This record gives sequence, C-alpha cells and structure tokens, in this order.
Amino acid sequence: MKKSVKHIDTRINIHGREIPVRVHIEWRNSMRASIGKRRVNLRIPRGVIKTNINKGLEWLEQWLTSLSDEKKGVLDRISIKTYYSGQLLKVGQRFYNLHLSYEKRKSHTARLLEGTIYLRLVEGIPPERMQRAIKTLLSRVVANDFALEIHERVYYWNDRYFNQNVNNIRLKYTTSNWGSCSTKGNVNLSTRLLFAPQDVIDYVIVHELAHFLEHNHSAAFWTIVGDVIPDYKEKEAWLKKNGHLCDF
Repeated sequence: MKKSVKHIDTRINIHGREIPVRVHIEWRNSMRASIGKRRVNLRIPRGVIKTNINKGLEWLEQWLTSLSDEKKGVLDRISIKTYYSGQLLKVGQRFYNLHLSYEKRKSHTARLLEGTIYLRLVEGIPPERMQRAIKTLLSRVVANDFALEIHERVYYWNDRYFNQNVNNIRLKYTTSNWGSCSTKGNVNLSTRLLFAPQDVIDYVIVHELAHFLEHNHSAAFWTIVGDVIPDYKEKEAWLKKNGHLCDF
C-alpha cells in the first residue's frame, strides 16, 4: 500500500445495521475508535496494514456491539438507512408513502402528490451518499408541507410574548442544532424537529425567540424562557433522550 493512502472507507454490520467506518492509517502505537456525526472512525498504526486493518475491524465490531447493547440508539444517527417504495414515513401526525425510482439522470428530484413523496434518484450512487441525498430531499418536501403550520406557531408565540420583528422563518435539514436565529430577525428550525411532540417544537421556537432579547444562554435568558415555558427543562431532557429518533 502506498504511503499516500491515509484512510480507507468500509462498513461493518452491527445487529443488522450497516455502519459506515473510516479506517485512518497513522503513525501511532495503538488502536483507537470514536463515533462521529456520519461514521465511526478507527485509527490504527502503520505497519503490516492488511493485518492491522483486519484485527482493527474485528476489535471494532466487538466494541460497537457491546456499546450498542449498553446504550440503546447510540448508532442510530450514523447507521445506513434503507428506503424503498411503499415505505410509510410518519412525521408528527402526518403519514407519507414513499415511491422511489433509480434512473440514469444528472440530479435527484422529489415531489409530494396526494400523500405520496415521489423520489427520482440518480442510479449508482454509493449508499452513504444516497442516504444523505434522500434525507435532504425528504426534508425539503416535508418542510414545504409543514411550512404554514410552523409559521403560525412562530407568530403565535412571538405575538403573545415577544413582539419582535420576525423576518424569515426557515425549515432546513440540520444535525448540529435544533434551531438558530440571527440579528436580522431570521428564525431557523431543523426539519428533524418535526418528528418531536408539539410542546417540544413550541419550546424550541420560544428558545429561539428569546434569543432576540438575550443573545447568549445567560441566567437572564433562561428566566425569559422559563417565564413562557416553566417546564422547559423537561423539553430539553426529551430532546437529549429522543433526539436520535428524530430523523428522516
């Protein structure tokens, strides 16, 4: 193997789930593994590369199996999900049927028609990239379907408690946060939040609106949030416990 090769991408099966793994080949004395946002990273020493990779993957499989038994859902966010025609997608209280077609085309498209989301996908895309593409497409379609409802909730809470100038309200697929806001009056909410109960969605909306008054997470900020939603800590706990289940 050439010295220029610094990593190898592969997958391992843990309890029936395909887990993407990136094997990093480094100058180091021991193996180390970590769970990232999109994959598991395995770092192994240089040397007899093939032997070390095989040993490393065997060790990694044992470690991830044990970890997933101890911490349910720990691998959910990075497992490669399978999508198929006829699959039912539940978002909030709404249900969508999926219809997938793989074609020789230059780009993916998606549309919602009478409760069915039609996905026209570029054939031959690697599983990890295809999963990301499908999640993004589903997010856009569902965001459009929920847009009016979410706008109404934002304006409801703003008019009742904050009276700030809300410029734009955007729903977009994010994995790093549930919401954000800007000094220009924009409120951004993750489409993943649509899988949460309504009271949790309302909490995140209030959280972002409160940032128009306090731009950090100071005691004053949490006082504002608590005055509107006294049990906000329960909503935070729900997101922490169940957030990995909120995804397309």
